[in-house]
Amino acid sequence: MTDSCCDLPYTYLKEHNVAFVSMTITLEGTEYVDDLGETFDLNHFMQQVKDGAMPTTSQINVGTYLETFRPYVEAKQPLLYIAFSSGLSGSYSSALQAVELLKEEYEEVLVYAIDTKMASFGEGLLVRKMVELKAAGHSLEECLLWLADNKMKVQAWVTVDDLKHLERGGRISKTAAAVGSLINIKPIITVDSEGKLKPVGKVRGRKKALQQIVDDTVAHIEEPIQQTLIVAYAGDLAAGQTVKEKLAQAIQVKDIELYPLGPTIASHTGYGCIAIFSMGSKR
Repeated sequence: MTDSCCDLPYTYLKEHNVAFVSMTITLEGTEYVDDLGETFDLNHFMQQVKDGAMPTTSQINVGTYLETFRPYVEAKQPLLYIAFSSGLSGSYSSALQAVELLKEEYEEVLVYAIDTKMASFGEGLLVRKMVELKAAGHSLEECLLWLADNKMKVQAWVTVDDLKHLERGGRISKTAAAVGSLINIKPIITVDSEGKLKPVGKVRGRKKALQQIVDDTVAHIEEPIQQTLIVAYAGDLAAGQTVKEKLAQAIQVKDIELYPLGPTIASHTGYGCIAIFSMGSKR
C-alpha cells in the first residue's frame, strides 16, 4: 500500500495490486480526492493553478487509516505501507497512531508503515522497487531490509517557476519572493535527510535552473546504467521534455520516464515545477 503522494499512475498501481489511500485537495471552495488520475482531472486543475488559483491540501487522518488498515488486520494479512515524508505532512504520524489503536483491539497487527522521507516520484521509486522485489519472490523481511538500506539514497532535484507557492508554504519570505520574482531568480531545491524541502541554490532564469537540476542529478547519481530516472512536470510539458533530453545527453542510464506531477504536490510547488528523481549518494 502507498498513498496518492507517490504520484504513480492509478493504472500502474491497479495492475500491480498496490492499494493506496488518498489525500484531499480544496480548490475554489470545492474538495477533491487525489485518486491518481482515476477520476481527477489533472489538466483542468493545472490550468486553474496556472491562472492563479491557490489550492490547499489536507493530510490523511487517523480515522481514514483505521478504516483502510482494518480489513488487512482482520484477515491477518501482512501489509507494507510506503508513506509520504513525515517532514512534509502529518499523515505518517496519523498512520502510526492508527496502528497503535488497532493493537489495542487485535492480538496481531502486521502493518508496517515506512516513512520514505521523500515526496512524489521519489516515494514512487520505492513503491516500484517493492513491486519488483515482491514479484521476484522476496519476503516482507527482505523488502524491509532493502528499504532500511536504500530509502535514503533516493534523490530529488527540483526547481519551481512561481515563488508565490513557496512563500505561502513558509519556504521563503514574502520579501524574498517579491524580489526573486522581480529579478527572475529560480530556486534549486532538494529533499533533505529529514524529508523536508531544502533550498540549496538559486540561479537567474528558467534555462539555467533546468540545467542546474540536471547537473545536480548527474553529480549525485550512483550506478546510472542500472537506473530508470523519472522527470516530473507541473503543467509545463515542454520544460519536462527539455530536461529529459538534457539528461539523456549528459548521462547513460537504463531509461528516463516523463510524468506529470500529481495535484497534491503541485498544490505546493505551483505551475511550472520540474523535478528529477533518481538513486544516488545518501542524502
